[in-house]
Amino acid sequence: QVRLVDSGGGLVQPGGSLRLSCAVSGGTLSTLAMAWFRQAPGKEREFVAGIKRSFSATHTRDSVKGRFAISRDRGTNTGYLQMNNLKPEDTAVYYCAATSGSPISSSLGVASTYDYWGQGTQVTVSS
Repeated sequence: QVRLVDSGGGLVQPGGSLRLSCAVSGGTLSTLAMAWFRQAPGKEREFVAGIKRSFSATHTRDSVKGRFAISRDRGTNTGYLQMNNLKPEDTAVYYCAATSGSPISSSLGVASTYDYWGQGTQVTVSS
């Protein structure tokens, strides 16, 4: 059974950076497509960034392009979300998600695509 553990959240000032981690056990990243979602209070969960099993194809929501980057390390079997130039509107609980399937690009941003979820890590951007 694949298990995901999110970490790396915290309180940061506007303009700061954080790197979220998603440690994978019970499976290997090379066999998984993965993504990051976030959910702010009172709002629906939304897609942030995703990466296909091929490692070469990534997709990022427009509001974070140029600031956030998804990546993963086969050696440590860990996924990452590097977040730079953070803004107050980025405040949310961030979740990593993964699937052993091979979603097409248009499905990467759909929550129901994913079979496995982390527990979430809180990111708060405030001065």
